[in-house]
Amino acid sequence: QVQLVESGGGSVQAGGSLRLSCAASEYTYSSNCMGWFRQAPGKEREGVAAISIGGGGETTYSNSVKGRFTISKDNAKKTLYLQMNSLKPEDTAMYYCAAERQDYCGLSSRFFDYWGQGTQVTVSL
Repeated sequence: QVQLVESGGGSVQAGGSLRLSCAASEYTYSSNCMGWFRQAPGKEREGVAAISIGGGGETTYSNSVKGRFTISKDNAKKTLYLQMNSLKPEDTAMYYCAAERQDYCGLSSRFFDYWGQGTQVTVSL
């Protein structure tokens, strides 16, 4: 069964922090890679961070969040996280968790097979 459920979004002032969580079903967590994407109104979906589920847990980040966001996973809980620090108004978007089973682990959404419903993050001045 494919299941990805995000939580942890909300409203925060600029400079604040949020931690997003994504609970995955066992089948979905057996994917090769999981990632976080975001989409602001009127903009295309953007890859934020990705992490390999197996192997060494290699990570990759978009330049816009590098140094501020951290992606991590808890294999026992089958949960993906995104710790977001030093948030900016331009980080405001719907954030989606995704998983893919191909031999790819990057920030291009077209390679990801499964998607959650999203959680809203709003950052105000």
